[in-house]
Amino acid sequence: MQPVLSRRDFVAASGLAAAGIGLPDGAAFGQDGTTAKRRPIKIGQIGTGNQHAYKMSTLRKLPDLFEVVGFVEDDPTLREKAQKSDTFKGLRVMSEAELLAVPGLQAVAVETEERVCIPPALRCIRAGKHIHLDKPCGESLPALKRLLDEAKAAALTVQVGYMYRNNPAVQFCLKAVKEGLIGRVVDLDASMGRYDGADYRRLIKSYKGGIQYILACHLIDLTVSLMGAPERVTPYLRCTRGDGVLDNGLAVFEFDGGRLATVRTSITEAQGFPHRRLKVMGDKGTITIEPIEAKGNMSGGVLRLALEEERGGYKKGVQTVEMPPLKDRYEDQWREFAAVVNGERVNPYTYEHDYIVHKSHLQACGLPLDV
Repeated sequence: MQPVLSRRDFVAASGLAAAGIGLPDGAAFGQDGTTAKRRPIKIGQIGTGNQHAYKMSTLRKLPDLFEVVGFVEDDPTLREKAQKSDTFKGLRVMSEAELLAVPGLQAVAVETEERVCIPPALRCIRAGKHIHLDKPCGESLPALKRLLDEAKAAALTVQVGYMYRNNPAVQFCLKAVKEGLIGRVVDLDASMGRYDGADYRRLIKSYKGGIQYILACHLIDLTVSLMGAPERVTPYLRCTRGDGVLDNGLAVFEFDGGRLATVRTSITEAQGFPHRRLKVMGDKGTITIEPIEAKGNMSGGVLRLALEEERGGYKKGVQTVEMPPLKDRYEDQWREFAAVVNGERVNPYTYEHDYIVHKSHLQACGLPLDV
């Protein structure tokens, strides 16, 4: 086991520091060892139908890192809505073929409706482009495997848009577990709820996995990062209002050594957003992040650390760990993507990790793995 880091090291490792990005915006090392200005990455977007497609607004706030060349939206209703929004206003609208033919295009953000994201993403990979692929990664495990295999063979980046990865509180938790602060992790409980009306219920009814399909993937990504690949996943999908909407979900994950994890999702939870939490229990301590995001969609949560004995500069008992100031949920995600595309760091999430997450996610939704 690696030595436990000090309190100062843990705080320093939260947020952007944990992402391993140390150069200023758009900087790269010149041949003489000094920093030189790097050209922004040329990037476009395919689709606006994903519930997180508005992260384009964050992308446009980072002109030193990215040059946004335009977006694709084949649906006329969605296209008109996007053009009227501040997020996409002023951007060139083009066909997919036109986007992929833009001279010097390096990357594409795939933000189509969740179930149809893999075909355009695969076309981007085959065109030699790095991709940011918003979650969840479709409804087919073989289709995602094909995409990941081809991306790996071509040495192209695939960044899946799980929104909690770069959250400072989550980064702290990942590093704390890796460094052994809370000992061997034996149990994990995560929940992600919201309370929504008829329109959102109609949307969720269209998904085979119900609310598990849309929300659980974020928590499963963290579960795999913290505990590895599960040996067994048992889903429980329920409708609480008699309208056929799978609005209440639970999945139980079993791991080697008797370890367990539970992931819960709901759209019937009053004030669900501030109650979203991640609780990681080890044999020497427990980390609880609640809420995962302390204010709206701002990255950064409230983290409590409970220890049975003094460790790593933290006292015995329960304490709140200081986190960096809140910031845009997607900023560090885009900065990480830029650093990977520019070769300044290795993608912290492997192709194999993303495959395991999607497999576990489909199992948690009660969906088949062979179609």
